[in-house]
Amino acid sequence: MNDGNSSSPLGDLGVLLDGKYVSEKVKIQIAEEAAEFLNTTGRKPHLVAILVGNDGGSETYVASKMKNCEKVGFKSSLHRYDNTVTEAELLAKIEEINQDADVDGLIVQLPLPKHIDPEKVTETIDYRKDVDGFHPVNLGRMMRNLPCFIPATPYGILLMLQEYNIDTTGMHCVVVGRSNIVGSPMSILMARNANPGNCTVTLTHSRTKDLKEQVLQADIIIAAIGKKNFITADMVKPGAIIIDVGINRETSTETKSGFKLYGDVDFENVAPKASYITPVPGGVGLMTIVGLLKNTLASARKEIYS
Repeated sequence: MNDGNSSSPLGDLGVLLDGKYVSEKVKIQIAEEAAEFLNTTGRKPHLVAILVGNDGGSETYVASKMKNCEKVGFKSSLHRYDNTVTEAELLAKIEEINQDADVDGLIVQLPLPKHIDPEKVTETIDYRKDVDGFHPVNLGRMMRNLPCFIPATPYGILLMLQEYNIDTTGMHCVVVGRSNIVGSPMSILMARNANPGNCTVTLTHSRTKDLKEQVLQADIIIAAIGKKNFITADMVKPGAIIIDVGINRETSTETKSGFKLYGDVDFENVAPKASYITPVPGGVGLMTIVGLLKNTLASARKEIYS
């Protein structure tokens, strides 16, 4: 087990899965590999982001991605559009970027305005530049355990489990939430013949009958349902591993930013029962960016698609 954060608030047995520690460690490795790539090819890995509108959360996420690109020695470009941009205009821009040989990765920040079909946007992105891992080709290849871009958040979770040397073989993993971005791909990854993986997986959601009883059976709980403090202490058996994917923003007078982040897990009451747990903030969110950076570097190197 890695002891990157041994001063855990969880007592003698619990370990805080420290996303800041792990992400910084992995970014140092990425930066070294990006420098080697630059020396070999004469160019930097290049990530392009498209941002539509002025959603506060989206602004923050994209700014963080651009900042982290700079930190690891990547080139980054941001294309901004007002909410009034037409779907045709946006798709045309994506097609233009698809044809740009200097671009290794392309992400379109969600959510999009209601008049733009996010599925059409995702399918228009060249799957060979789909470093978010949302394109049907990448999701299909992931299901078949073939080389692909794994969705960034699930990829980040796998990297976290690897860093802490958590052997998940034979465990019962309960995923709460069935989104195409996190829940569904996470359930596939945890069931595959790999480590992390080799779990018996139950995929649950808001309409699952006896949800509490299902979650109580879990050795690993991956909470990705998007509801503040949804997983409570009475849903968690002692010694469970808790991965909290939730990022729920609420206005607050306690912080300079004017809002406070909460996870999908009632951290204060669940943490004393956990063997491992991720905090919010400081957990999975930071690992998501690392997953994105690793996918972009792999794309630049042509490791998955030539």
